[in-house]
Amino acid sequence: MELGTGLVRRLGVVVALVVLLVGAVSPPVVVPDREVQIVLTIFLFTIVLWLTKPVPFEVSSVLACVLLYALGAVETFGEAVIGFASTLVFFLFLLLILGGSVAKVGLDEVAARRLLSSTSTPRRSVRSLATTIFAVSFIMPSAVARAVTFIPVVRQVRTLYGLDPDSNFEYSSFFVLGHVNPIASMALMTGGGMAIVTSQLIEGSVRAITWVEWAVFMIPPVGVLYALSALTAERFYPVDDRRRIDDGGRQIDDRPEPNGEDGLTRDQRIVLWVMLGTVAAWVAGSFLGTPTILPAAIAVAVLAAPGVRIVTGEDVRDVSWGILFVIGAMFSILEVMEATGTLAFVVDVVTLVIPFGALNPWQTVAALLVVAMAVRSMFSTASAALVVTLPIILEFGSVAGVDELYLAFSVLVLIGSTTFLPFNTTSVLLSFDQGPLDVRDVFLFSLVTMSYALVVIALSWLFYWPLVT
Repeated sequence: MELGTGLVRRLGVVVALVVLLVGAVSPPVVVPDREVQIVLTIFLFTIVLWLTKPVPFEVSSVLACVLLYALGAVETFGEAVIGFASTLVFFLFLLLILGGSVAKVGLDEVAARRLLSSTSTPRRSVRSLATTIFAVSFIMPSAVARAVTFIPVVRQVRTLYGLDPDSNFEYSSFFVLGHVNPIASMALMTGGGMAIVTSQLIEGSVRAITWVEWAVFMIPPVGVLYALSALTAERFYPVDDRRRIDDGGRQIDDRPEPNGEDGLTRDQRIVLWVMLGTVAAWVAGSFLGTPTILPAAIAVAVLAAPGVRIVTGEDVRDVSWGILFVIGAMFSILEVMEATGTLAFVVDVVTLVIPFGALNPWQTVAALLVVAMAVRSMFSTASAALVVTLPIILEFGSVAGVDELYLAFSVLVLIGSTTFLPFNTTSVLLSFDQGPLDVRDVFLFSLVTMSYALVVIALSWLFYWPLVT
């Protein structure tokens, strides 16, 4: 594994350098001018580094911005790093801190202990696991954090049932933790990196969208997709519905409950009320026109305030800075691509390859979704795949006369439900590493969730989204 990874990284360096040297030195032949060629060269150079990851995301992202300035694609360095001024970068940063605070005070474990019962049958426990994860996703945006939280819970439940580590209960549970779990993050605009990236791209390229409007558009389709996927998880490897735990009074977590009338510690109560207040502020802000980032900023400030100190400097250092740098750099590159006409050139080239003018609307949407799916398979996170693909696909949709809002939601649902290889989604990679799943299981179940996603997209596009528009 390490040898293969090292080879890919070294190959990535070689390919990236070849792309950079050829693009920077050779005269423009296919592209209209040298400026467009330089921008395309930096774009491809950066994509290769992000895909093969020979250096951390932070390094490759900064290098991309420096090259935009050094090779003359922009006149000032400020233009080269303009993407880092995006609301998305700071909004996602705040949400990562809030999600980390939930795990830090143990509120996630409390939810797992209280909401997931081990006194039922294995099949009902799998369903309870899926239901609990969906409920927890409304206050715990990170699918990875939810997977980390519930993996030990699944193992404890399995032990209580007296099942083997490679039992069907274990397989079904890890399908829920890996593949089904991230789907829940699409229900809310603040539900995770995928939703946040998509909402900001919609605001920048299509139109403004509020927190409540997103919920109206997405909760029903995502709920249906999530339920279908969860029910299939328990049937993919049929789970026993007859076994019982002899002592029904035993708890999932044998540790004593914290002191307090409600069983919560002081810090847990603070985080819970802050998160509930933040959600309420997002709902109210949808009607009052308050920026979505404001409640998140206030929430983090409250948790970091003297006398509270739940959020500390260490929590800030532990934030996933890599994905933030990827988003900032990609937004910078896209801004330059737009300003130099590079994005329009790419659209024109693809339009020649895919004759959108000869396709009907459904064929156009299908072609764009196939492109999104192909590109998604190369990325290790859905958020990064969306940052790279969605702006270009929306540009294609605009040229083809397709409803861009519906298209954006469709791309999100499809990318968020497709994980052909374990590395495509962090929660799947975690369940693959910690559970009994193999590459074949991951691929086959991804075909299931992808198929459900396509059905949900078609039904939503035809019936539900026009109803609520």
